[in-house]
Amino acid sequence: MITASLQKVHIGLNVNNVDRSVKLYRAMFRIEPVKWKPGYAKFDIEVPPLNLTLNYSDNIADQGALNYLGIEVETTAAVLAAKERLKNAGLATQDERHHGKHRL
Repeated sequence: MITASLQKVHIGLNVNNVDRSVKLYRAMFRIEPVKWKPGYAKFDIEVPPLNLTLNYSDNIADQGALNYLGIEVETTAAVLAAKERLKNAGLATQDERHHGKHRL
């Protein structure tokens, strides 16, 4: 069940040329990245609701193009509730905290 606290899907991609990839996604979604620095770019897309990050990698052949998948929610409480549901289903979780955000 998807709750009202679901905000956006997060997809992190490994790319070997961030600038070229920004050009592609800028044209595809008709928006500018909200963050863009050497080796990294982030698009905050409203339709479809998507947080897309491009991460430089010189080893995509071994790593693959997918860096991570995630779901953005409104509150840390929503993350903790999801963690409890996964635990009750017998699934393992691992917490990560980055820049004030809580990841599961």
